[in-house]
Amino acid sequence: MHPHSRRRILMALLASLLPLSACSQHDSHAAHGEHPAQVDKIDGSELSRVTLTARAAERIGLETTAILEQDVDGSMQKVVPYSSLIYDPQGRTWIYTSPQALTFVRVQVGVDSIDGDQVFLSEGPAAGTKIASVGVTQIYGAETGVGH
Repeated sequence: MHPHSRRRILMALLASLLPLSACSQHDSHAAHGEHPAQVDKIDGSELSRVTLTARAAERIGLETTAILEQDVDGSMQKVVPYSSLIYDPQGRTWIYTSPQALTFVRVQVGVDSIDGDQVFLSEGPAAGTKIASVGVTQIYGAETGVGH
């Protein structure tokens, strides 16, 4: 066999093994129990409490904000960023409240209207409630197993 042919075969073999080495690193993290989120079922509910690690929160660019109240035509309405809203497969609308740092619980909300990046709620948690505003789809995926 020509020396250049051997070199090409060796390089092709090494290139095909590189993706496998990345998988083994990922598996070693899982073997050590390093999970980005802990998911605990809430008794009497179909919902779960999702607690992220600090590293997971950093990786998804997690941001939180508070539900605001805004005067709309003479009445106060609760307002959240559009990025905080998630739709489930049945078309229901939800947000993730944050009862403590890095912990999230999904709460169903009613949407009155959407104006740009603002969602005006007809139903939902009280103004001032802390909610996730960035990273919501990743939290939903951790809770439901979607995308895993």
